[in-house]
Amino acid sequence: MSGPLEGLRVLDLATIVAGPFAATLLADYGAEVLKVELPGAGDGARGFGPFKDGKSLWWKVINRNKDFLSLDLRKPEGAEILKRLLPRFDVLIENFRPGTLDRWGLTKDVLWRIQPRLVILRTTGYGQNGPYRDRPAFARVFEAMAGLTYITGETDGQPMHAGYPIGDAVGGLFGAIGVLAACWKRARDPAADGEEIDLSLTEATLRILEFLPIEFDQLGAVRQRSGNRNQYSAPSAVFRSQDGHWVTLAGSTNAVFANNCRAIGRSDLIDDPRFATNALRCEHAGELNAIFLGWCGNHDLAVILDAFAQAQGTLAPINSIDQIFSDPQMIARDAITSVADDDFGSVRMQNVVPRFVRDRGKLKHSARSLGYDTERILGEWLGMSSAEQDQLRRLKVI
Repeated sequence: MSGPLEGLRVLDLATIVAGPFAATLLADYGAEVLKVELPGAGDGARGFGPFKDGKSLWWKVINRNKDFLSLDLRKPEGAEILKRLLPRFDVLIENFRPGTLDRWGLTKDVLWRIQPRLVILRTTGYGQNGPYRDRPAFARVFEAMAGLTYITGETDGQPMHAGYPIGDAVGGLFGAIGVLAACWKRARDPAADGEEIDLSLTEATLRILEFLPIEFDQLGAVRQRSGNRNQYSAPSAVFRSQDGHWVTLAGSTNAVFANNCRAIGRSDLIDDPRFATNALRCEHAGELNAIFLGWCGNHDLAVILDAFAQAQGTLAPINSIDQIFSDPQMIARDAITSVADDDFGSVRMQNVVPRFVRDRGKLKHSARSLGYDTERILGEWLGMSSAEQDQLRRLKVI
């Protein structure tokens, strides 16, 4: 079993995180992905820490399961090689500033003339049009522009970013979804033309905020920061255990509220009219959170987790990565798994998500060195001799 996307071929011209992540998700599901990088420096993400022995560990995850070709598309010889490769591919992913590929002679009309059914995913900070289209953007920029940063942080504190560029990951997910939607149209209609997908990472981040736009449109309300207190359900906050660990509590239904109350030995709260509905509980969130805060502060983590497990409550430890590695659920699911690596023999990273029971994807290898497959691809796919390849190297095309 090699995954449900076996047979789909993807040309990944993108750099850094969002576009390559979209391509990696497709590779996890079985697509054959060829990553194209500039000779010499390659993708800038190769320089992202953390490092081991000078090798980027982040790189090994974000570009796993791919083949690697070095090719300078800015040079006419490089663009011509790409055109020769293009008929083999179903999807092209790029994240250059709008118009960059056009300047290199790789307009969508040229691409579609060569491969009429090609799906082109364009991933940019702001999209292909509008007054910001030519601005550079990174995750923190479009997280801020989209409103995510504004609502994150303590009530009276500064806006906060997450400890990971979550906007890039969100964009990658939308990119993969967009590609699959376009491919489904092609699958059901053999005569369907290619598609161009304009993915704005700012708009992708805004999309996950769900009700913020309609709340402002209909109520004139500007959602503010609330720290770790959940604005949508109560009790719900982050609490510290007696032995210094952190837990988080959630749950909005009456049944879950009842279970959480039983977990701390406060069944009397279940029938309290102040807490009869989630809306009422949110009104009295301060009182409820204080009750659960006090109880957690008087018990060790093991006792807290056991009490909520017995009562079927909705509380969880706030795990650090070392705790995730030892968590029984993660171990049972093989959520962190070993994969072959050219530098270190094998490394451990996240498994394929989601799981396909009948035809699950698999991890073949971590991301490889710059141009790892160049000689094989140019020789086997395009019939180039060693002498021809040597000439391209001298010209720094590959």
